[in-house]
Amino acid sequence: MVSVLDQFTKKKEYLICVDSDGCAMDTMNIKHVKCFGPCMVEEWQLQEWQDVILARWNDINLYTVTRGINRFLGLKIALEEIDAAYMSIEGLDDLKEWVDHTPELSNKALEKAIEKTGSTVLKKALHWSKCVNERIQKLDDSEKLPFEGVKEALAYAHSLADIAIVSSANLQAVLDEWRLYGLLEHTDVVLAQDAGTKEYCIHELLKKGYEKENVMMTGDAPGDYQAAESNGVLYYPILVRHEMESWNEFRETAVGRFLDGSYRGTYQKEKIAAFLDNLNPSK
Repeated sequence: MVSVLDQFTKKKEYLICVDSDGCAMDTMNIKHVKCFGPCMVEEWQLQEWQDVILARWNDINLYTVTRGINRFLGLKIALEEIDAAYMSIEGLDDLKEWVDHTPELSNKALEKAIEKTGSTVLKKALHWSKCVNERIQKLDDSEKLPFEGVKEALAYAHSLADIAIVSSANLQAVLDEWRLYGLLEHTDVVLAQDAGTKEYCIHELLKKGYEKENVMMTGDAPGDYQAAESNGVLYYPILVRHEMESWNEFRETAVGRFLDGSYRGTYQKEKIAAFLDNLNPSK
């Protein structure tokens, strides 16, 4: 297993890319429920409405079509709604301006914007983001588990295809979590936040010699689907709240269809339709 794209070489004719947080690892829910949402409530003193606000935060980031969006995009959406319904958010326009126009949504980029503007709301956003990171670091390993069926599914798939972790999470966190639960042995390369976007990583992996119809991305969020679609590769969704069933079907049906060429077409269309429907709260 390697964690540098240049060091990875193709071994099999087929490649399966797998996302980490919220897909293989049951870490996405706990991070939003225990870290992101509560830190926002504390930073902006929203305790009076915290139950409804935290529920809405989880909808935005976990259970609807915006699942998996960047933390600052999620913050912008949440604070806009809070400003309209509960209390005025001082300097909200500064945050919206930065989120809408910055070339990079990160703590580092936010620090540079603060140096230029001195904006209070941007300072609060940075403090919130750092508090989130600190709280995530304090989560116990027992709260960061793989979904049921993942290890068996990956072991089976790895006997037939190369396996690449393609994640936007921190590299060390991915390595630690996957190694802890014996998942790393079923992978060939780990591409995380430092390697570039998921779209870029899949594009670079294709250069290793795989045919597009022999590459499949496995993910849980619309961003994973878009990364696969933009590269013309297959997509297998892990459905939120139905992760165990999704992984069982991955092992029992999807991998076989992927290998025999019957995945693309009706089966993939049905899987993607179910994926999008599952993230549509109006249905």
